[in-house]
Amino acid sequence: MSDIAHDPAGPDAPPASPVPRIAYLAVASALFMEFIDSTALSTALPTLARAFNADPVHLKLALTSYILALAVFVPISGWAAERFQPRRVFLAAMAVFLIGSALCGLSGSLGELVAARIIQGAGGAMMTPVARLIVVGSAPRADLIRAMGWFTMPALLGPLIGPPLAGFVLSVADWPWIFFINLPIGLLGMAAVLRFVPRLPSSNPGRFDWSGFGLAAAAIVGIVLVAETGGLDLVPWPVQVALAVGAGLCGWGYVRLSRRKTRPILQLDLLRYPTYRASLIGGSLMRMGVGAGPFLMPLLLQMALGWTPLQAGSVTLAGGLGVFMARPFAAPMLKRWGFRTTLLALVGVTAVLASAPGFFTSATPVWMIMTLLGVAGFARSSQFIANNTIAYADVPQSAIAAASTLAVVTQQVGLALGVSFGGLMLHLALGEDGALTPDRFTLPYLAVGATTLLAGLVYWRLDRSAGASISGAR
Repeated sequence: MSDIAHDPAGPDAPPASPVPRIAYLAVASALFMEFIDSTALSTALPTLARAFNADPVHLKLALTSYILALAVFVPISGWAAERFQPRRVFLAAMAVFLIGSALCGLSGSLGELVAARIIQGAGGAMMTPVARLIVVGSAPRADLIRAMGWFTMPALLGPLIGPPLAGFVLSVADWPWIFFINLPIGLLGMAAVLRFVPRLPSSNPGRFDWSGFGLAAAAIVGIVLVAETGGLDLVPWPVQVALAVGAGLCGWGYVRLSRRKTRPILQLDLLRYPTYRASLIGGSLMRMGVGAGPFLMPLLLQMALGWTPLQAGSVTLAGGLGVFMARPFAAPMLKRWGFRTTLLALVGVTAVLASAPGFFTSATPVWMIMTLLGVAGFARSSQFIANNTIAYADVPQSAIAAASTLAVVTQQVGLALGVSFGGLMLHLALGEDGALTPDRFTLPYLAVGATTLLAGLVYWRLDRSAGASISGAR
């Protein structure tokens, strides 16, 4: 029996008002799971390398496969929510994510883990955008700020809890439990959604752009696969060339096709707005730089410095605290200095601090490591808040949804390329002996800092008054 049959008011009835806070927390359980899962997996990478008897550099596939699935499937989420009703799509996405989590825990090889992570990513790609749509669609306008506050709270707590939780789990149980822990959280979240989250009406968004989706997905997958396999001898060079050419042709085909579509799946014409273009390009360079961190840091702390997963997870908690503390300061900084000055300053600070771990040794005091990671998290979070906000300074209200979709896809591709870049730099630094000593991380982290700094060239071209209408700067 369909869920509509249980709703006496019918599928088009407006949501009850006010919506209970627990409804927002229920859909936010998706963000909580995703952030705990991603940060916990990073902490467990050295353990997984030993469990699968795999090259630690190749473990980056466990991270990029999930991010790649997000980038590919996110464009479907908005259309699916409109067509099949948001709450129904959200529950289905959570079920897919939980199935992927269970399969991750049951994996017996790196290949099986990568396949399971792709399933997880397909579910995650639908969960978060649709969860945000549910909150915005069900909350009364006067209650929207409070609703978004409750909705984003678990997303802030996830990165704080993930690393030490993974360290604790790995100290008392085997690695599959970092994935199995998602199951009770997700099942409770699904039960709460069924009980407290109102139904929103579905609509007819028209036919899905399957041709555009296929070309865009093929281009994205090809780009990331080339980055993943480049320089690592994972596949023959003719295959890499074929992937690069294929990705380029698919990208070119999508650009031509999108110009003929009324509603292309990714609206590339939005790049004509300077602030939006700067946000996507500058943000991608930043993510390519700092995106390598979740891959490099656990290997540095656990395999090069010999720390336990619990020690490493507890120390990297400082970075999460820095991210958490940045939230209240972002708006005052933008109001005082404006977007251009703030972004340029934050890029410089972030680039320097992103390079710092390359000089960590066994003699570096723990308090210094935690301080540097905390300040780096603060600067990085402040920069992303400013970058993500200015993206919508000039975009018309009617195009906000399309701009958000393209931004999310670009962000995920940037993160995936960042992990691949970090893996390649570490592979080059290891040399023939393959010894993971602290000095081998100097080159990767310097490269991360240099890539991050390139974003400053993009922000430099912004007008000094860019985004003034939303920052309040004079």
